[in-house]
Amino acid sequence: MSMYTKSRRRRDEPAVDGLPEQVHYTDTGCEASMSCLECPLPRCRFDDPAWYQAYRLRERDEEIAWAYQYENLHVFEVATRFGISVRTVHRALRRIQTPLATAA
Repeated sequence: MSMYTKSRRRRDEPAVDGLPEQVHYTDTGCEASMSCLECPLPRCRFDDPAWYQAYRLRERDEEIAWAYQYENLHVFEVATRFGISVRTVHRALRRIQTPLATAA
């Protein structure tokens, strides 16, 4: 029985994880921007997925609050427009209003 583990790579094959200068990188962007270099986000969505999810949720909550307050839509109409439940509309409105109430 051998005490050594077999390598998956042959000696004549190049290393998969090379230096960044030696790797061809295609800047394909993401759903936020067509190019990483022109992205408007303060953080990369791939570096911090939890932050990006909260960022998108906050954006959606603001749209829900706008529809409810300024377009004078009923909660049921807002839920139908966004394809969410009535309870989710109430949660979104609470999340938007809570920071304003604590700041005052």
